[in-house]
Amino acid sequence: MSVPAPPRPAKLVVGFFLVRRDMAEGILARLEDLFGPIDLVSRWLPFDYTDYYTREMGGPLYRRLAAFKHLIDQEQLPDIKHSTNALEAAYAARGSRGVNIDPGYLLLERLVLATGKNFSHRIYLRRGIYADLTLVYRKGRFESLPWTYPDYADARLQDFLYKVRDRYALDLKADHNDR
Repeated sequence: MSVPAPPRPAKLVVGFFLVRRDMAEGILARLEDLFGPIDLVSRWLPFDYTDYYTREMGGPLYRRLAAFKHLIDQEQLPDIKHSTNALEAAYAARGSRGVNIDPGYLLLERLVLATGKNFSHRIYLRRGIYADLTLVYRKGRFESLPWTYPDYADARLQDFLYKVRDRYALDLKADHNDR
């Protein structure tokens, strides 16, 4: 018999992509207002895996990720997604998004993203938000799944996630030592 226990806190990771890289500083500041200090920020990565967003946002698109210092409860993910949706709306103009923001969390064993879109592999959480198991960590590396978005399957993005995972492991140790 399994014994229910509270889950570990998670490392909040927020990815975003946009055309105008000069908007990133303001977006990062707004994200800090919402979620606290940022721990790590990725370098700019091209977002050229699909042209799905080009009609709405233009191009070329550039991606960045940020990881946050304070660990979160995993059950906060739907509220976080609603906050980032509101931030997207604040940057929209003439019915088009200026930025696409994707929050998620990292644990030692996986990366989960939040989405408002249902699909076979997504688990409903609450408030219209689903959890998308995006990457699993096994045998010392991240593994993509058949549905993993191509940018998250890319080694350049995963290189940043390895750094986030290392920081998260240190966060867990510090959290444990504080008890």
